[in-house]
Amino acid sequence: MCQADIVASSSMSSDATTLPLPGASPTDSAIGRGGWFARGRARELADAESGVLTGALALAAIVALSLFVVLLTANRPSLLSPTSHIGYFPRWMAGPFGGLLSGFTNNSTTLKILFTGSLALMYLAYVLVLGRARRLPARWIVAAIVSVHVIYLLSPPMALTDVFNYINYGRMEVVHNLNPYTTIPVLEPHNDPAFLLSNWHQLLSPYGPLFTLLTFAVVPLGVAGSFWALKGVLALASLATILLVWKCARLLDRDPLVAVTLVGLNPIVLVWGLGGEHNDFLMLLFIVLSFYLLLRASKGVAHRLRAAPSSEDGQDIGVDGWVGERGWGGGFSLARLREWLLPLSPLQMGSGAALVTATALKASGGILIPVVLAGLLRVPRALTQVILGMLLAAVVLGVASLMAFGLHIPDLSTQGSLVTAESIPNLIGLAAGAGGETSGLREALSVVLVLLVFACCWQAWSRRTPDAARAGGVQRAITASGWASVALLATLSWVLPWYVLWVLPLAALSSSRRLRTTALVFGVYLIVVWAPGSSSLWNALHFYPQKTELGRLHQRLVKELLN
Repeated sequence: MCQADIVASSSMSSDATTLPLPGASPTDSAIGRGGWFARGRARELADAESGVLTGALALAAIVALSLFVVLLTANRPSLLSPTSHIGYFPRWMAGPFGGLLSGFTNNSTTLKILFTGSLALMYLAYVLVLGRARRLPARWIVAAIVSVHVIYLLSPPMALTDVFNYINYGRMEVVHNLNPYTTIPVLEPHNDPAFLLSNWHQLLSPYGPLFTLLTFAVVPLGVAGSFWALKGVLALASLATILLVWKCARLLDRDPLVAVTLVGLNPIVLVWGLGGEHNDFLMLLFIVLSFYLLLRASKGVAHRLRAAPSSEDGQDIGVDGWVGERGWGGGFSLARLREWLLPLSPLQMGSGAALVTATALKASGGILIPVVLAGLLRVPRALTQVILGMLLAAVVLGVASLMAFGLHIPDLSTQGSLVTAESIPNLIGLAAGAGGETSGLREALSVVLVLLVFACCWQAWSRRTPDAARAGGVQRAITASGWASVALLATLSWVLPWYVLWVLPLAALSSSRRLRTTALVFGVYLIVVWAPGSSSLWNALHFYPQKTELGRLHQRLVKELLN
């Protein structure tokens, strides 16, 4: 007897009310039901195999197209590698892939089409892999992530020239004894090789003091050595972030494959982020590290809670399930403060220190600090430990910054006044008939951002999670932090494509599907806005935001800082 007949027969015997159809024998009826089950099962298996095949092909497409884009960029001086626009493209900059596509097209229009088409296909493949990640073997996804990181590690500088601005600001201090927070690069010797490759010559350094100190450390390697050293550091930071996302997902009982796919295979982050060597990877590493340490701490508390659901010494269990927490209801006293301070929690203190470190690398990370603290308001001991870690890190990093730069900080105000033509604030200004973002609109959006961050703090604080296994306020803080990052991106005047990285790890770890969808939709927007082929789209739509009176003013300000 076949398996389908066995299943059908057992089903018949267990249901005494089941009767065969008129004119059909019991055997025929059983075979019919068994055949239906078998066909349904076969269809499920076929769909699963098809999903695996589609996912595997999409993974291969991301890797292959990444290699193609890097080969295009490394072939010869072109618009794909901005630092080579003057024809300067030495072997050390082109990398090991330099010239491997010799004889390939040098037509700039063709390059724009190939680059834009490759990026669009990569993003489509990325979405397909996301939908099938649960069916794919983990080793395939991990191999693809590592492969694309190696490919972009070996690429020439792509998408803007920030890496050489990093190097130049570092050389200003170490080689020329010029403080990059008080001296604009145009005042340094113009024959410095980093000056010739950088472009923010009229802008005081906007980069965080800790990251600037890192650029000091690579100066002895020379410009070429500094370039490759920073590429290596940023690629390792990206891989370390992905590893932490995996670990966080497991602590949250989420599928780690989907989480690391969302973060590690995003083409925008790969092409414009890793390819362009941007310091956002270091900032995100410490942000994710902060949440990982908090999750580790709360998970340990959850284990103790399951082992001892009632406290023998009369302590209450907080609303988030953290043992020893009595909330704020018992009032404040020195005894209570001692309970919150001692014994010290290295994990929670490390989490606070990591958040401050992220902010010292890039100021954008600071927007998450109030959200995380709001998420811990119901657990006073955890809040106290995190704040203590923040204070200690702030003292250490503050002293280091004071010794290196004096009482000077990054020039965020000048950079904050810049406007990209297709940023959301500028599009709002165009839609309102103002010709772009006005100073009044910028101030209004700053107020909106403050209100949105306050709303995220409320979200992190107000939603109760009585089950300690869900990591208490940490889970709420992750989701709320993701939305705070979205709010920052939506209100920034100077928004760049790889900034989507600010949202991705938080969206990957959040329970909010809407946050993940928002991150994916924002990625489509960034591709449409920043891909080289988009100029053809704007021409077809007769959309010229840079040709308004305000648009020309914005562009003039940028050019003044670049000269």
